[in-house]
Amino acid sequence: MNKNSKTLLRFAGVFGLIGAILGAHMAGSGSYAFRPIHAHILVVGWLTLFGWAVFYKVFQTSETILTRLHVWTAIIGSVGLTLGMWLYMVKPFNLPEGITLIFYIVGGVTLLASFFLFCLITLFIKEEK
Repeated sequence: MNKNSKTLLRFAGVFGLIGAILGAHMAGSGSYAFRPIHAHILVVGWLTLFGWAVFYKVFQTSETILTRLHVWTAIIGSVGLTLGMWLYMVKPFNLPEGITLIFYIVGGVTLLASFFLFCLITLFIKEEK
């Protein structure tokens, strides 16, 4: 199995599990305070990372600095965005808003960079004959 595919697939599995547990918690408690975090964990963490894992498996790309950078910005961005969103919206530790906002923004920008890198990678795919 392609190393990039395997790494992304494992992280997608973790995000899927966290998203499902969060959804079960919201349903059981009747509180939907985690709704935006739950949605981003599932869409960005589970669905997007899984989609990219499939891409790397199907297209068998070479392991390059660009692909490694993509994989790790995807993981760091997904974790950073969802964790930053949780810190900013739920305020579990009563941290200063400026700190949580920066964490949230840096996670989102890192994820955005990952999407940009993915777009670049798709431009370099060689067609099979």
